[in-house]
Amino acid sequence: MKFEQFKKQTFDFIKLNGFNKLTRIQDATIDMALRDKDVIALSKTGTGKTHAFLIPIMEKIDSSKDELQVIISVPTRELAYQLYEKAKMMCDIDSYIRIKVSVGGQDKKRSLDSFKTVPHIIIGTPGRLKDLFIESAIRIDTVKIFVVDEADMTLEYGFLTDLDVLFSRIAKPQILCFSATFPEGLKPFVKKYLNNPQMIKIEDNAYMNPKIKHYLMNAKHHSYGECLLNVLPSFQPYVCMIFANTRNEVVEVAELLRQNNYDVLELHGGLESRARKQAIKALAARTYTYVVCSDVAGRGLDNEGITHVVSLGIPSDISFFTHRIGRTGRAGNDGTCFTIYKEADIPSLKILAQTIKFEPRNYRKGGFFKELKHLTFEVINKTDKREKEIAKSLSRKKEKVKPNYKKKKAQLVKKIKQKERQEYIRGKIREEKKARYKAKAHELYQSLKEKK
Repeated sequence: MKFEQFKKQTFDFIKLNGFNKLTRIQDATIDMALRDKDVIALSKTGTGKTHAFLIPIMEKIDSSKDELQVIISVPTRELAYQLYEKAKMMCDIDSYIRIKVSVGGQDKKRSLDSFKTVPHIIIGTPGRLKDLFIESAIRIDTVKIFVVDEADMTLEYGFLTDLDVLFSRIAKPQILCFSATFPEGLKPFVKKYLNNPQMIKIEDNAYMNPKIKHYLMNAKHHSYGECLLNVLPSFQPYVCMIFANTRNEVVEVAELLRQNNYDVLELHGGLESRARKQAIKALAARTYTYVVCSDVAGRGLDNEGITHVVSLGIPSDISFFTHRIGRTGRAGNDGTCFTIYKEADIPSLKILAQTIKFEPRNYRKGGFFKELKHLTFEVINKTDKREKEIAKSLSRKKEKVKPNYKKKKAQLVKKIKQKERQEYIRGKIREEKKARYKAKAHELYQSLKEKK
């Protein structure tokens, strides 16, 4: 699309964001969105999906109408706050546009009261959006555009049931669905609510980004934190994101770095709402050089200043590794990724090494590295469940090879990985439920306290 096709306000919004041209996903999606088509847009992280829906929203919104016109659903609070920071630039172009954020963890009464003034755009998590509707804080019959951002994550966390409540009460909105992947579980949702959707798929693979250098280091008998302290002196980042596999590991690593005189921003799902919001702003402002975060907190965060990524182990869901490395090397810039692994990570690394050119290194004191000629996966943890299953499924017995042998073995490996993914998702859903119950209990306690 040519910029001249947009109205002046939209053109000014694009210019304010510093775009000289649209990315492939933006060009394809905006064209369909402006023709009022429902869209399923699939592309990897860092390809510009956010502005692929913000630009058509800017083109279509009518700030003279005192009604809710757009709902944008995101699966995490961090993404909601970050998206708000980008969306509110619309207000710099048109000061009459009103945008609200509503997420779990906010004071519920105060949040409901804030909607006495009707916003044109709401950005929120599915559960809180549903609550706003049930509490009659918003009217949704006027909504013209409904964006489901990070749809695969929305599915994984079981939030589609919350969106069901909203979609069943809105009369045929235009639905723009954005995702890195299109899992099987999304198909019933798409079939039920989207009208002849246009599928847009951009094959931009973060694994194959030639501008990202991948260094691989074996932790051996050391902890991830100890190895990290050896690695950090070897480079001078502008912003370095350090990913840990669990919330507890994030807390432990961040504290270890502080004890060693590193100024660290900590970002994970356990932070209080205000702290999370402040962390997102600090990340956007590049206040901190080192950011320690979990995969959930880091998913979808967009900051072009991230020059380095450190991965402390491989996530159980290998696709999350894509999102880690996709934080750097964005917008044509160079990036560097350090992956520190242990024996339990080796099965996943073998899979990743098929598409990523890892450069193995041994670290020494003082931040100097010794280059290794080959990947060394000779040490296998024989008690590791996945390693045993994959080894069993791939090992050839001394017998005549049967037809479709390789295909059957590949299917077995796929089943093992799917099982692990399902277990991971269940665990995350349990965490979210606990957080919801805790928040409701707190609200009940506060209401009883006020009555006394």
